[in-house]
Amino acid sequence: MILTLTPNPSVDATLTLPEPLSPGSVHRLRSLSHVAGGKGVNVAHAIHLAQHPTLALFPAPSTDPFVELAAREAIPHRAIAMSERVRTNTTITQPDGTTTKLNGPGPQISPEVRELLADTLVETAQHNDAPWIALSGSLPPGLPAGWYGELVARLRAEAPRARVAVDTSDAAMIALGESFDRAAPHLIKPNGLELGQLVGCDGLHLERRAAAGDVQPVVEAARSIVARGVESVLVTLGGAGAVLVTAQGAWQATPPPTAVVSTVGAGDSSLAGYLLAATQGAAPEQRLRQAVAYGSAAAALPGTTLPRPDQVDMERTQVTGIAA
Repeated sequence: MILTLTPNPSVDATLTLPEPLSPGSVHRLRSLSHVAGGKGVNVAHAIHLAQHPTLALFPAPSTDPFVELAAREAIPHRAIAMSERVRTNTTITQPDGTTTKLNGPGPQISPEVRELLADTLVETAQHNDAPWIALSGSLPPGLPAGWYGELVARLRAEAPRARVAVDTSDAAMIALGESFDRAAPHLIKPNGLELGQLVGCDGLHLERRAAAGDVQPVVEAARSIVARGVESVLVTLGGAGAVLVTAQGAWQATPPPTAVVSTVGAGDSSLAGYLLAATQGAAPEQRLRQAVAYGSAAAALPGTTLPRPDQVDMERTQVTGIAA
């Protein structure tokens, strides 16, 4: 079973426009949808669609509409009880695939819920002998920036057979980096901006260089993280594909031809593809291939739709090694 924790889940509302967004004007929507979202929930959803055992943990009242949405999508889940409602994130999608996100801040997490989240995560990992655990997304109010580092340290001590992946950003990503010497996760999945936050450089510059065909700055930044104890760094780069760096080597994957409809959930799908390949014992380059194929498949789907395996184009996803 692949276990995910989403401390700040969201009802994802997707507004699809028939024309480009014009601020200050009135638009009539082509469609409006609501789904259970949040990075770890999306990862679990994609894994479930691949018919692999998974479980999504998240805080939510049992009567929250978010729980109903998760059940409607048949996402295997467990809600950890809290009193405040799950936030709503709104995505505006334009015809050319441009997406604008308006994310809610999330509910206040009490010390009691914080402790229950951590205890439930560890106990579930132990009981199910989970091979991979993904800690995903932003941290809501009430959780300190260094909370993911605390969880990694506890999981490595109390569920040592599990491998831990972390996908987060901003203050939580920076704080995670500060804990690498004490509790490095096995895998992190930053994009270019988040990689810049980790190593203290301009992430936009990394993404621009990658878009222009030069991923060497990304590789060098990722190698500096591997040197600090993280086994694998998977850097997603949008249309430029992704880079995977380990102590054994570095690889770049370029996506198949893709008509982008919505990029929402593409990074989460990439992580799902990677974890699915990893649980099957795939080599690093094949893990990367499946990650990029999954992310590209998600980008070709509307809203927060997650891809099924039959929608994933592995054959035309190209992987090349990068010299040291």
